Amino acid sequence: MINFEWYRTFKAIYRTGTLTGAAQELLISQPNVSQHLSALEAYIRHPLFERKPRQMVPTDYGKLFYTQIVEAVEKLENVEADFRSICEQQIPLTCVGAPKEFFNAVMAEKVSKAPGNLIFEFDHTRQLMEKVVRGDIYFAVSTSAGNEPGIVYEPVLDEKFVLVGSPDLDTAALKRAINKGEMDKAEQWLNEQTWFAYSSDLSVIRRFWLENFRKRPAIRPRFVIPDYSGILKAVSAGSGVAIAADYLVKELVKQKKLKEIWAGVKPTCNTLYLAYDKAKVTSVQVKMVKALLKG
Repeated sequence: MINFEWYRTFKAIYRTGTLTGAAQELLISQPNVSQHLSALEAYIRHPLFERKPRQMVPTDYGKLFYTQIVEAVEKLENVEADFRSICEQQIPLTCVGAPKEFFNAVMAEKVSKAPGNLIFEFDHTRQLMEKVVRGDIYFAVSTSAGNEPGIVYEPVLDEKFVLVGSPDLDTAALKRAINKGEMDKAEQWLNEQTWFAYSSDLSVIRRFWLENFRKRPAIRPRFVIPDYSGILKAVSAGSGVAIAADYLVKELVKQKKLKEIWAGVKPTCNTLYLAYDKAKVTSVQVKMVKALLKG
């Protein structure tokens, strides 16, 4: 099997034109350079250089060999250099898990400014927390605080749920009912709408209903889509309604692609947490990930 260092040595000799120059470039002794070249030539059974007093002149085999291996050698050298740079940094490679919609809305614009190297995984809270506990990832954005041994849950963001619809949706009747305190009529209007939901258990809608009507919702969503980006895009293009976190709809409302219909009589809020195993991360990593979560 060919030693990769033989390729590296061959490339250095080819480019510098001398054994001395190759030794200086590679920071090894000249005898080692000669040894690598001899071993390579013995392996491929062809001379790669014509040895002259002050210069190593590539043979036709040497020229052909160089054109065939130089790109691959340089790629491997770049990988080696990049990986060494990562290992030498103060902040090690950091794996972070988050819901995809949350990443796009809150974290994406800040990623390029992060001082370290980051790998992201997208999934639901339960699956992400299982990975944190196993040590497969370092951090997860969690929608609730658990009690796993050694896992820290730090509150990082409060999300507020709001009712949204397409900009063309006529909401005058709902507004009149709310302004008059006629909550039964407001609920009736809502029951008559086309609903989009994230899941069949209506967890977010149910919380919103309990806060504002003191009972469970009677609605049956027409569409269940486990992706808020898809829900909001569908709502903006149609005539339905949905309930979503404020940070997910903020830009779409600003762009007038969505209309915020109602934030509720009492805000429906939830705390998001940054979860991690305190024994497996550094304070520098924690600080870096927290910076991605700031509003």
